[in-house]
Amino acid sequence: MKIIAGVDEVGRGSLIGPVYAAAVILNSSINKKILKDSKKLTKNKREKLSKYIKKNSIWSIGKASVKEIEKNNILNASLLAMKRAVVKLKKKPTIVLVDGNKLPKIKNYKLNSVIKGDQKIPSISAASIIAKVTRDNSISNLGKKYKGYFWDINYGYGTKQHLKAIKKLGVTVHHRKTFSPINKYKQVSRRNTISSCFNKILHK
Repeated sequence: MKIIAGVDEVGRGSLIGPVYAAAVILNSSINKKILKDSKKLTKNKREKLSKYIKKNSIWSIGKASVKEIEKNNILNASLLAMKRAVVKLKKKPTIVLVDGNKLPKIKNYKLNSVIKGDQKIPSISAASIIAKVTRDNSISNLGKKYKGYFWDINYGYGTKQHLKAIKKLGVTVHHRKTFSPINKYKQVSRRNTISSCFNKILHK
């Protein structure tokens, strides 16, 4: 009997935080018809489905840090997060189906890529839901410590609201410094700080 694991990542396009991935092996009893791409579900529906999936599957989460994203680039960091999710599964799958057209390198595992897999393969849809809910909750909690960036609303993506906050409040340790426009705002913030200090000295 084939043991199929679905894998998907979330947070590649965000300006902050780790990139997350989930790997899921669905139980045969699960209702696959209700599993859809996480992006097509409401927040409330995703959270309910995430709990349902966790109770009816073998699942794991992997992530790659901001430092790893900055060092290796976002694509390689995403693949690293996927690899970590797969090897953490309590049962080894016969085959791993990965959303997209790139595959992580994992020794002694059979992997296949599936373009738009989160819309076609139930286990990948399930992985996309768990990964998104996990990341969204993590970013929301982080937002409580960094008020003013509205991470509980934008989840670190480059919305006008978020970019305006960066310009006003500056770049945090959680921002991906190699991402545009973060690198631009970082330089602007530094210039403004130097200019401000210089003006204070002049007016003493």
